[in-house]
Amino acid sequence: MDFQNRAGGKTGSGGVASWSETNRDRKERLRQLALETIDLNKDPYFMKNHLGSYECKLCLTLHNNEGSYLAHTQGKKHQENLARRAAKEAKEAPSMMAPEKPRVEPKKFVKIGRPGYRVTKQRDPNNGQQSLLFQIDYPEITEGIIPRHRFMSAYEQKIEPPDRKWQYLLFAAEPYETIGFKVPSREVEKTEGKFWTHWNRDTKQFFLQFSFKLEPKIIPPPPPNLHRALGGPPAGFPMPGPPRHIFNGVPPPPPMGVLPVPPPPM
Repeated sequence: MDFQNRAGGKTGSGGVASWSETNRDRKERLRQLALETIDLNKDPYFMKNHLGSYECKLCLTLHNNEGSYLAHTQGKKHQENLARRAAKEAKEAPSMMAPEKPRVEPKKFVKIGRPGYRVTKQRDPNNGQQSLLFQIDYPEITEGIIPRHRFMSAYEQKIEPPDRKWQYLLFAAEPYETIGFKVPSREVEKTEGKFWTHWNRDTKQFFLQFSFKLEPKIIPPPPPNLHRALGGPPAGFPMPGPPRHIFNGVPPPPPMGVLPVPPPPM
């Protein structure tokens, strides 16, 4: 039989390959190429299940062997899913990366000890309002440093058991150690003239004065009046003492015009 004029025919060769044979040959070539270029251990979508077969977690497909999975990764479905996943991740990711904030290294100082201090208790002679004046000496303070202060509740510190009756006033200035004073936990009045600070750069002294708020005096109610100022007890209240019909154990005499009833005979 002459095959030289048939389409795709060639003298000395076989017949035209079918579609399945062509597809199988293409997959085999893709598998060989993938084996040379792809490392399955680094593939995030490659998974071997408990049945011994292989799965593609991206496309949710099953494969009998590694070659079949590698051929699948080169196919149209897997490539489209990869592009769809990349587009989704790019959309969810921020468009611009936030610039990294400059890191500020904390200053390191060698502590030289506690500063000297003086505390003065004061009381206003007019209304009896109590106040405290603190004077802290910083003769060797670092140039350009201003002393700082803050109030701290008893529950912030870790040195003593917390007691709600007290609070702490802290002073800090480099290179001195931070010192604290235990003061009553009362509300501080911060109006003008009642709370002020001053840093004397010449004498290297820091002053702080504050006043406690005046607590309103609670006046106890007067005792109840058991008797009126004039006359006996108020209406409706009997005179304290024994009943009126008995006086020293002897019943009162009968009223005029009424004869006493004699006792019955024995």
